[in-house]
Amino acid sequence: MRRILFLATALCFYSFLNAQTQPWKGKFEPIDNMIAPPSMYRNASGAPTKAYWQQRADYRIKATIDENSNTLSGEEIITYYNNSPDDLGYLWIQLEQNVNKKGNEDFGAVSNKMKDSMNTRQMQFLTRTLDFPAGYTIKHVKDAKNLDLKTLVNNTMMKVKLNKPLKSGESTELSIAWSYPITDRSLFKLSREGYEYFPEDDNTVYLMGHWFPRMAVYNDTEGWQNQQFQKLGEFALEFGDYHVEITVPADHVVAATGILENSTAVLSEIQLDRFNQAKTAFYKPMMIITKEEAIENEKQKSKKLKTWKYKAENVRDFSFASSRKFLWDAQAVKLATTTVLAMSFYPKEGLPVWSEESTKAIRQALEVYSEATFDYPYPVAISVNTSNVGIEFPMISFNGGRPKNGKISKRAKQQMISTIVHEVGHNWFPMIISSDERKWMWMDEGLNTFLHQRTIAERYPDAPSVTPKTIVPFMSGNKNILRPIMTTSDNELFSQFGYNFYYKPTVGLQMLRNSIIGKELFDEAFKEYANRWKYKHPNPADFFRTLEDATATDLDWFFKGWFFTTDHVDMELSEVKWFTVYENQTNLEDQANTSQVKLGSEETNPNAKEQDFSNGPEVINMVDTPDAFYGQFVSRLDEPNIRKALSGKNIYEITVKNIGGLVMPLTIEWGFTDGSSETDTLPAEIWRKNEYKIKKTFIKAKEVSKVNLDPNFEFADTNMNNNSFPNTEQESDFDVFKNKKGQ
Repeated sequence: MRRILFLATALCFYSFLNAQTQPWKGKFEPIDNMIAPPSMYRNASGAPTKAYWQQRADYRIKATIDENSNTLSGEEIITYYNNSPDDLGYLWIQLEQNVNKKGNEDFGAVSNKMKDSMNTRQMQFLTRTLDFPAGYTIKHVKDAKNLDLKTLVNNTMMKVKLNKPLKSGESTELSIAWSYPITDRSLFKLSREGYEYFPEDDNTVYLMGHWFPRMAVYNDTEGWQNQQFQKLGEFALEFGDYHVEITVPADHVVAATGILENSTAVLSEIQLDRFNQAKTAFYKPMMIITKEEAIENEKQKSKKLKTWKYKAENVRDFSFASSRKFLWDAQAVKLATTTVLAMSFYPKEGLPVWSEESTKAIRQALEVYSEATFDYPYPVAISVNTSNVGIEFPMISFNGGRPKNGKISKRAKQQMISTIVHEVGHNWFPMIISSDERKWMWMDEGLNTFLHQRTIAERYPDAPSVTPKTIVPFMSGNKNILRPIMTTSDNELFSQFGYNFYYKPTVGLQMLRNSIIGKELFDEAFKEYANRWKYKHPNPADFFRTLEDATATDLDWFFKGWFFTTDHVDMELSEVKWFTVYENQTNLEDQANTSQVKLGSEETNPNAKEQDFSNGPEVINMVDTPDAFYGQFVSRLDEPNIRKALSGKNIYEITVKNIGGLVMPLTIEWGFTDGSSETDTLPAEIWRKNEYKIKKTFIKAKEVSKVNLDPNFEFADTNMNNNSFPNTEQESDFDVFKNKKGQ
């Protein structure tokens, strides 16, 4: 007997110890050991401290596009500031163009699947049958004394070994000369930069992204962020000032990050006049280059060159587009503290929808995002039309969506507008709130999509937008291949990429805003995060902690389930019991071991389960409370009044089971026999004591005819068939999705 007791005691102690050493197993345990700990640079509230530091890189660049060979060549001087407490013996520089080099085509591949029937372009993606030159030629890397620096190139990263260590608090200059063949975007998958050729008029649109060697991030949480570029995971970059000179054919028009410094030298008199007028054109876009002028430009094919000079301050990247095909319109957008010039550049193939909608969409995004975070701080916001892509850079984005023969479907038009809003929104996430896209893509795509979808819902209410229903098929998917949101960008399956990094974080934030925290408090917290980390490098821990700090809400249970697991929401309303109270003055001590206090049909038949309310209520006899029940209290409840208050009332006990694994608040809709209804909401904390099954009692003056869980579909419940009592066996959203796919 003693051995049995000892064994039982040991097992209990082991269980207790295991629970203490592995607290992440409980759904309501803190996530402190799952996220980066606070430090002297990032405090426990989620804010940067006074000791926070980050590096800086300023650029002076001269670049030339050779239209005959489709080659870009350039020279740059990088001034790199070591604001870290560390001395650095070498620097890492990003060479993203190398991802497309011969021999590296599989390095950035997102799909290698062969099928029994494939179109020619799909085969090109897989086999590179039509080969093309790609990747950097680095002509030299020198220091400020014009001495050569030793370099080592590892795919898309170049290590620069300094001639002497860069001390903490000091800066250094690097001079780099390079060139590379600009790639044809139609030849490979995920072609987010390069050139697009138009055979009809023998012209080209150049979209220049990650076109110059750029400093990698060195920070307080991981040192060098030198993960290889594999196309899906995007960029981690330092802030700085840019002075850029771009030399192109004289009849080209260049749209770029920053302010055009030599407008009088590159624009015609009429273009300059229109450009200046557009700065105060608040009511509709003003054409700076018209359709007729653009068509005339297409015919020139100038052999002369022209240099456009741009300046951009406190940005983390620089991008530009160049073509003689561009139409150009612009409109001033007045925000609370700033005025922004919204501009669109597009070939005639984008008409008429681009002249009608692009700059308008920029304005909508600027207004909604500014209200939700902080006023857009840069002087311009640009949308450039291209095909089959949406990609963002500071102040400029390249956006797909184009009519065919001047016509576009309603759905395609909505998608085009949505793309523009999304890419313009990236100016906030991650171009200003500069998270690490390569490691935590959800921090830029998810947070941006959240405000992007808010913009669509508010400004384009007829267009479809993401809601909790959107992700039901994904959340119901095969758990063997699903991965949590907290997955590094390049490790996600391409088929799940959009759902996991865009839609699931968006829906999670919608739940927090609409149903868990509340709009006013959530909006304050989201704005707090944006302003805390403006022009800085936040991590997931900073975001999680800021939301809790600014709302006084324990959200660890939500972050743990939604971001760190692949569990889904499936709440089952497994039972509803109906009781009424019968007043009886008999003392409870005299009724011990009798059946006068009835607890429901399971007391007489454990296997019985009410299917509806047709059997009427169970009767509860309320009796006087014996003195022993009060313990040491000498005061007594007013029991007659309590019985009187409950007399004739309906008492309902519901049982809810957590089938999917994710705990969520419970919204319970009561439908009454007189046709009216009301709703009760229980916080997620109701699951603290039992994460798999709860019971809750409610008192209603009216008789209930129906009970529904999550009536407004706030929590992405994957199976609505088990949410009602009586169960009507309605078809769930996921069932509808599967049936449609089957058709």
